Amino acid sequence: MTRIHDLAVIGAGPAGVAGALTAALSGLDVVLVDGAARPGGQYFRRPAEGFRAERPGALHRGLDRFTRQWETLRERAEVLLRHRVWAVERADGAITVRCLEGDREERPRTVTARGLLIATGAYDRPLPFPGWDLPGVLTAGGAQALLKGDLVGAGSRVVVAGTGPFLLPVAAGLADAGARVLGVHEANGGFGLARHPLLAAGRVGEALGYGARLARHRIPYRRREAVVAAHGDTALTHVTVASLDGDWRPTATRTVECDTLACGYGFVPQLDLPVQLDCATRRDPDGSPVVAVDAGMRTSVPGVYAAGESTGVGGAVLAEVEGRVAGRSAAADLGRPVPPDPALTRRAARLSAFAYALQEAYPVRAGWQDWLRDDTLVCRCEEVPLSAVRRAQAMGAADARSVKLLARPGMGWCQGRMCGYAVACLAGEDPAPPRRPIAQPVRLGDLAAATSASPGRGEALPAPEEAESLAETGAPEVLPRPAHAEPPPVPAADRPEPPRKDER
Repeated sequence: MTRIHDLAVIGAGPAGVAGALTAALSGLDVVLVDGAARPGGQYFRRPAEGFRAERPGALHRGLDRFTRQWETLRERAEVLLRHRVWAVERADGAITVRCLEGDREERPRTVTARGLLIATGAYDRPLPFPGWDLPGVLTAGGAQALLKGDLVGAGSRVVVAGTGPFLLPVAAGLADAGARVLGVHEANGGFGLARHPLLAAGRVGEALGYGARLARHRIPYRRREAVVAAHGDTALTHVTVASLDGDWRPTATRTVECDTLACGYGFVPQLDLPVQLDCATRRDPDGSPVVAVDAGMRTSVPGVYAAGESTGVGGAVLAEVEGRVAGRSAAADLGRPVPPDPALTRRAARLSAFAYALQEAYPVRAGWQDWLRDDTLVCRCEEVPLSAVRRAQAMGAADARSVKLLARPGMGWCQGRMCGYAVACLAGEDPAPPRRPIAQPVRLGDLAAATSASPGRGEALPAPEEAESLAETGAPEVLPRPAHAEPPPVPAADRPEPPRKDER
């Protein structure tokens, strides 16, 4: 007989571990699933034990706290690492999580639970520019992942560019590891938080710490500048750095010799699984779709919760707090006594407001499209240049999906995860929620077996022949995300719909 857990948690990062631990401490039978070999997600990515790192916490803020949470969780919940989740289904009052277990010889496995917490994080959002497909050009998150997970510096002469405060720890970490960081080029003005002095006051110490590290390594921090082109025959040799106007259009350029470029323009929440369940979405300030949740991190689907970057990019501290809120809500909805925690509510609201202000302070301006040439690759997987996108538009493609059908951007290995934002911007629209019936690569045999075994076809995994019709389905109705408040311990059957608010 299939074991049915109280709560399944997908994601072993700050949000998932905090949510799973909170729920387990409240008396729920919890199972946590993650595809990686070690917990931590992207933020707490660590080298394998064989590396024998002398100071494993040197590249992570809060690693000791996370490690304590993880060790406690392992004693109180079932933990399934190396389990890649490729689909979720809701049928007959339960949620089925379909995984592939193992490394090279993966085996299909299913996990069933009464509730589900999705804490799948986010990934880098790149922007295309001439030469971004050269060896030596990588995302800012990729450079940090190499350093944290493999103790490898991305290069010896590094330029860091993009927008947002994430550029600071990337540059500081690379410099501390021995790379010569030639400069940090922030495309925005850098003073966006001046409109929110009270919110920014709590992060002054952290900002000053990064500033001191940059100063110690003599790394210049230049505002209203961006790398608009990368050059080299077989690998990166130099980049073109441009001064920008307020809309990011170049006004003057110069050349910087380097062997590595780390660039980042924010993050894209991982929404494959919540969209599979038809969870409602909303728009973040940057136009990206995120999961809509109520004050208790409940989605529009009963029994499904979301926390961390999938509900709006806000960093590891906010993700942990949201995970705790979600874990409390899941326990309350399943009848466990959950006492109020007003301090947690206030902290969640404060961190959420700061994350919202950061996104407003570091937007992606439309002028980046002026950096492109006709031969600039927009989709690297399918090698689709800008000229092909423009030809599709000339043929009548009026939206991103039509461009995809005519020119093939987004049809390659990454399925639009890397180029989807750029294609949507070039088409003049905000990115749509992803409609991917399969979230991870899966063998046809496993897919066929899962499809034939799925009960309740109305809400279960679609059959292969239905995938195309699902991909054409419009996005679900969106719900704004309200300010955090303490989740009331109300039974799920009596719980009202998530409130709709325009204010955070």
